[in-house]
Amino acid sequence: MYELVEEASKVLRTPPLKFNKMFVMFSFGFASGLPYMIIISTSTAWLRDVDVDLAYIGFFSWVTFMYAFKFLWAPLVDRFSIPFLKKYGHRKSWIVLMQFVIFINLLVLSSTDPKNDFIFFSLIAFFIALAGSIQDIAIDAFRIEYADIGDQGSLAATYQFGWRLAIILATSFALIFADINGWSLTYKIMAASMVIGLLGLIASKEEKNIHLGKLSFSKSITEPFIDFLSRFGFFTAAMLLLIIATYRLTDIVMGPMATPFYIDMGFTLTEIGSVVKIVALLASIFGISMGALLLKRIGIYQSLMIGAFLVMLTNVFFSYVAISEKSITSLSMIVAMDSIAAGIVGTVNIAFLTSLVSKKYTGFQYALLTGFMAGPGFVLKGLSGLWVNYLQGIYGDDYGWMGFYVTTSLLTMPVILFLYSNRHFLIKHENSI
Repeated sequence: MYELVEEASKVLRTPPLKFNKMFVMFSFGFASGLPYMIIISTSTAWLRDVDVDLAYIGFFSWVTFMYAFKFLWAPLVDRFSIPFLKKYGHRKSWIVLMQFVIFINLLVLSSTDPKNDFIFFSLIAFFIALAGSIQDIAIDAFRIEYADIGDQGSLAATYQFGWRLAIILATSFALIFADINGWSLTYKIMAASMVIGLLGLIASKEEKNIHLGKLSFSKSITEPFIDFLSRFGFFTAAMLLLIIATYRLTDIVMGPMATPFYIDMGFTLTEIGSVVKIVALLASIFGISMGALLLKRIGIYQSLMIGAFLVMLTNVFFSYVAISEKSITSLSMIVAMDSIAAGIVGTVNIAFLTSLVSKKYTGFQYALLTGFMAGPGFVLKGLSGLWVNYLQGIYGDDYGWMGFYVTTSLLTMPVILFLYSNRHFLIKHENSI
C-alpha cells in the first residue's frame, strides 16, 4: 500500500516550470465542471427538494444536449474569435465570453421558482448548458494545444482535479448551504465562483495555432472528418466511435438520478453534503491519482478496461444499497466508490480522446468525439426518471431503485466487448504516440 501511495505522489509532483500550466488546467477544469454539475446534479437536487416528479427531473436533464452536439458549432469556435476579446487569444476570447454568460444566467436562475416556473427554469438552464458547451470546445482545444502529448496525462489529471473540486462545491457545499440559507443565495455563490476560471485566463498564455482561420467554413467541417477517417481507416474509426459512445454510458445515464436517489433514501441535504464534502474529496483525489498512475504504468487500453469494470461494480453496489437500511456508512461507501471510479474513468477517458485528436483540428475533432461520448447517454438519461418510476410501479420504491442500478450496470457490457475485440489496435496506437 505504501508503495502505491508513493507512486501516486510521484505522478502528482510537477517540475516548477510546469506549475503555471497545471494551475491553468486546474482552473479551467473547475470552470468547465461547475456549470455542468449545477445542471446535472445541483439543479436536480433543488427540483427533488421541492417535490418535482422524477419523470420531469429526467426530462430536465435533456437541457444538457448542448454538450452532446457541441461539434455542430465547434467549427465556429475554431474559425472565428470574439472581435473585442481576440487580443487575449483566439480560444481565450470564447472562454471569457462564455464564462460571463454562465455567470449572468446563474444569477437569473437564483431568482427563479423551479416548481412553479419549471419551463423558465429549464430555459435558463439550457442557456447555461449552451454557454458551458461552447466554453468546453475552447478549453479542450486550448488544453491539447497547450502541451505535448507526453504532458497530456498530467494535464488531464490536473484538469480532473479542478473538475472534481467543482463537483464538491456544486454538491457538498451547495446542498449544506441550501439546507440552511435556501437555494437562491446558494446559486448566487455558485455564480461568483466562476471567478476561479477567470484566474486561469489571467495566468495563461495561449499557444498560437497556425492552422486556425485558414480553412473555409465548409472545409473546417469536412476536413476534420476526412483527417480522422484517413488516419484510422473507416472500420477502425467506426469502432473507435463505438467505444467512445459506450464508454461512459452507465455513469451518464445514472447521473441525473444520483442526488434524487440519496434524497429518496431519506438523507437530508446537509447529510448528503457533509458526506460528499469529506468522502468525495478524498476519494476523488485518490481516483484521479490512480488514473494518472494507471496511464503511466499500464497504458491507455488496460486503464480503459479497469475503468469500465469499476463503473459496473459501482452501480451493482448502488443496487445493494437501495434495498438496505439507511445509514451514513452506506452513503459514504456509495459516494467513495462513485468518486474513485469517476476519477479514474474521467482521467483515462480524457487521455484516450486526446490521443485520437489531430492538433490541426483540435476544437472540432475533440468536440466530435465528446459528442459521440454523450450522444447515447443523452437520450437515455432523459428517460431515467420514467425508468425509475416504471420499475417502482412494478417492484415498489426500494426494489425499483435496485432494478434501475442493476440495468444501468449492464450498460457497461458493450464497451468491455468493444475494447477487448480492438485491444491489438489500441495497444499499437498508444505505443505509436
